[in-house]
Amino acid sequence: MTVIVAASNYLVQFPVNDWVTWGAFTYPVAFLVTDLTNRAYGPARARQVVYVGFALAVILSIVLATPQIALASGAAFLAAQLLDVKLFERLQHRGSWWTAPLVSSSVASAVDTALFFSIAFIGTGMPMVAMGAAGFEVSVPLWVTLGLGDYAVKLLLALSMLIPFRVLMQLTRPQRV
Repeated sequence: MTVIVAASNYLVQFPVNDWVTWGAFTYPVAFLVTDLTNRAYGPARARQVVYVGFALAVILSIVLATPQIALASGAAFLAAQLLDVKLFERLQHRGSWWTAPLVSSSVASAVDTALFFSIAFIGTGMPMVAMGAAGFEVSVPLWVTLGLGDYAVKLLLALSMLIPFRVLMQLTRPQRV
C-alpha cells in the first residue's frame, strides 16, 4: 500500500497531457489492496492496512513530493480509503461479486480525486485551459481538467481491476480476524 501511494504522489506531479497525470495509473491499485483485504480479513483489518499505509505514505510523500501534495494526498487517501472500506463492507453480500469492489472504488475515487486536486493545486497558479465544446468554452485551471481526466482513468481502472480481484478472490478464502 505504501509503495502504491508514494509512487502515485510522485507521479501525480507529471502530467501526461492536459487531462491526466501519471499518478492516475497507479493509485487505483490501492483500492484493489483494500478491497481484497476487506474481503479476506474483514473491515477492521482493512482499516489497519489503510492506517499503516497512510502513516508510511505520508512520510515518504514528504520526501518525494511537495508539502502541499503530501498534505492533499494524506487527507484524500484517508477519507477515500476509509469510505471504500465502509462501502465495500455494506455492499459485499448484495448483488453480484463485482458490485462491492466496483461501486466502492468508483465512489471512493471520486472523493479522493476531488479532495486531492482541490487541496494539492488550488492557489498554485496553474495555467488556465479552455474546456468545453465548440461555441461553449470556459477557461478553467489546469488542475480541474487534470482531476476530471484522472477520475476518468480511475473509473476505467476500477473496471479493469475486477479481473485481478476475481482471480485473487478465488485464491483467497475469507478469514475473518
